[in-house]
Amino acid sequence: MIAVIDYGIGNLRSAYKALIAVGANARLIDDPSHLKDPAGIVIPGVGSFGAAVNAFRTRGFEAKVRGLIESGTPTLGICVGMQMLYEGSSESEDSEGLGLLEGKVERLPDGVRLPQMQWNRLNIARFGSSALFEDVQEESWVYFVHSYAAPVGVSTTASCDYGGEFSAAVGIANLYGVQFHPEKSSTVGLKILSNFSKICGSTAIPNGGLLWK
Repeated sequence: MIAVIDYGIGNLRSAYKALIAVGANARLIDDPSHLKDPAGIVIPGVGSFGAAVNAFRTRGFEAKVRGLIESGTPTLGICVGMQMLYEGSSESEDSEGLGLLEGKVERLPDGVRLPQMQWNRLNIARFGSSALFEDVQEESWVYFVHSYAAPVGVSTTASCDYGGEFSAAVGIANLYGVQFHPEKSSTVGLKILSNFSKICGSTAIPNGGLLWK
């Protein structure tokens, strides 16, 4: 079972329904006590960084999800859910991120319309292979809604350009993130979710999943 974390922020059912559409055994989980050995975890997110990460903590998910990630459970953050994996965001200076990835999420550059609410092309090939992008073509189009993004770094598996380059996706060991919305990205997005479901079929990962940083 892939657990889609429902921590009271935004419409999470679209990600859940998209996973169901690709044949995944997904379930919405709104209580951390119900997270019992899931095959995978999805952390969606919309709205502001601070509101999202604070709600995640208030609902009691942080310790449980962190423990499952440490044990090797494949985990995918979507949009603000990806941003929460970092140490913090300039959008909400008083709210700490989960700190599973080094660095800080920053506002997109001046000179472009914010939020970026449009389709954009993925740059994949130069970052090497990622299981999340198996059979996904270079410069595939995906859909974004955001004003903040993570810089390109060692965990980046795909980038986009919008007034400058930013991380469109990250992946290191069993931890994955996408800044775009795969559930709104047509057949490409469904393929990415299908790939994540496939990843969740095997939790055999290098070094016990302790390679986030």
